[in-house]
Amino acid sequence: MINQLIARILPSMPKKLIWIFSRKYIAGKTLDDAILVTKGLNSQGIKVTIDLLGEFITNLKQATENRESYLKIIDRVQSEGLHANYSLKPTFFGLLLNQEACYRNIFQIVEKAAQYGNFVRIDMEDSSCTEREIELFRRLKKEFPKNVGLVLQAYLHRTLPDIIKMADLHSSEIPLNFRICKGIYVEPESIAYKKFEEINDNYLKILDHMFRHGIYPGIATHDKALVEGAYKLIEKHKVAKNQYEFQMLYGVTPELRKSIVDQGHVMRVYVPFGKDWFGYSTRRLKENPRMVSHIVKALFWKG
Repeated sequence: MINQLIARILPSMPKKLIWIFSRKYIAGKTLDDAILVTKGLNSQGIKVTIDLLGEFITNLKQATENRESYLKIIDRVQSEGLHANYSLKPTFFGLLLNQEACYRNIFQIVEKAAQYGNFVRIDMEDSSCTEREIELFRRLKKEFPKNVGLVLQAYLHRTLPDIIKMADLHSSEIPLNFRICKGIYVEPESIAYKKFEEINDNYLKILDHMFRHGIYPGIATHDKALVEGAYKLIEKHKVAKNQYEFQMLYGVTPELRKSIVDQGHVMRVYVPFGKDWFGYSTRRLKENPRMVSHIVKALFWKG
């Protein structure tokens, strides 16, 4: 209860205080920071997905600027020879302002990544965006079959039916590629599971379906129970290690991450960076109030 209370209060506190916490979970404020973190993770045999932080915008000029920033990121990552792909949020490119403009912006980003044989992941946002983001993914998948994937959220009732509906985009030669996560947005009980056990059960049900149908999953979780459940499904379906990957957030559960890597599974770490780090950080706090203890330690203990 105390941690939850502090987590609610912290977003109204000075940004310098929040940064003490945030620097553990964000690569930094610049692309150079993200490149440095990516090199370090690559040296440990860990792949990366890079995300420039920022979401809702107020005009399409901002969307254009964000697109140009991503194009520069892609060129830089390629020039550095890093094992990294890209994640992006459609609202960052105008989804809620002009869907067609959003599509054109993201098209150029995926096109640039495809020129290098690389890959872009479309993040899923709250339920007001779900249908539009699936439609966006459908259009891009048809243009770039090997170079685009989507995030899906296990707590939504609609997720497994959505996967089944997208079967027309799937083939054994070019499988669908979905990151499956629990989901972090506050949604009504009418459309989302609320209980921990229900969410986990649906997560594994979705993952089982993906394995049975040859869909490539990014198993995005820090929940040890889900990791163990994934191991069992991998063994059950005899899934080769190049047909899935585990994914985690930068700075979160490093011990569990290491244990997965040590067992020979592919691991990809989500590496966020950028000047708009504050919103991401406060969401992490609300999502996991236990992180408050890290702030307290950072304030009073050095090293």
